[in-house]
Amino acid sequence: MPAMSSQFDRYQEMSALSARMVDAARGGDWDGLLDLERRVAEIRDGLVLNGDRFEDSRSGAPHSGRMRDLIQQILDDDAEVRRHTEPWMERVRLLLAGHRSGWQVGTAGESGAAERNPANSSGYGG
Repeated sequence: MPAMSSQFDRYQEMSALSARMVDAARGGDWDGLLDLERRVAEIRDGLVLNGDRFEDSRSGAPHSGRMRDLIQQILDDDAEVRRHTEPWMERVRLLLAGHRSGWQVGTAGESGAAERNPANSSGYGG
């Protein structure tokens, strides 16, 4: 039974960390969010590495109903974090796409201008 308690404790810790992740995402604390995400991943990876399985409440194991609630809360917290991070990530993606596009246009415009009028590198006639 100690393995179950240990497993339960790890799910409790992940749930507490996921709640803190929501607070970090709401506050725009991206560095804090990443740190918390790493900590949750370490716990999750430890559960997987140890081969821990979620015990079904029908097995009569203590805490199994509470673990199910913890897992649901972690999933709900993850959805809340995504509601805050996805718009920010989309803005970053658009910003990077705009810069990349600008770089391509600038490079293409410069080479085209040089081809049209080698004496005038600005490309505005002459």
